[in-house]
Amino acid sequence: MPKLVVLVFMMAFALNLNAQVDKPDNDADVVYTIVDKEASYPGGIEALNTFLARNIIYPTLAKQKNIQGKVIISFIIEKNGSISNIKIIKDIGEGCGEEGVRIVKLMPKWKPAQQKGEPVRQQFVLPVSFQLTK
Repeated sequence: MPKLVVLVFMMAFALNLNAQVDKPDNDADVVYTIVDKEASYPGGIEALNTFLARNIIYPTLAKQKNIQGKVIISFIIEKNGSISNIKIIKDIGEGCGEEGVRIVKLMPKWKPAQQKGEPVRQQFVLPVSFQLTK
């Protein structure tokens, strides 16, 4: 049986200074992609990679069909550090996208992003690679 390896990389996509999700009624609805201080996972990127590696379950059907590739999950880190608006941006099928969403929902609160010293909502994109090895 092949050994499973899940590789995780994190990046924020910078589209513009005040990227917005939907039409905001006030500043509370603004979602930033570029900020003075990025939101951060507790313990940093290494801790995030460890969390994901320990908790991701390679979907059985994907494993059986030798499905490999990268799933892209988008989400917003809220002003209080909670995660919202989780969406599959790119899926490779057979349950991999759903597994990406499931694992993001398990994450603890993050340290929120800051703009001009104030907490703000920030858009993040998380690529999750599903790879089978021998």
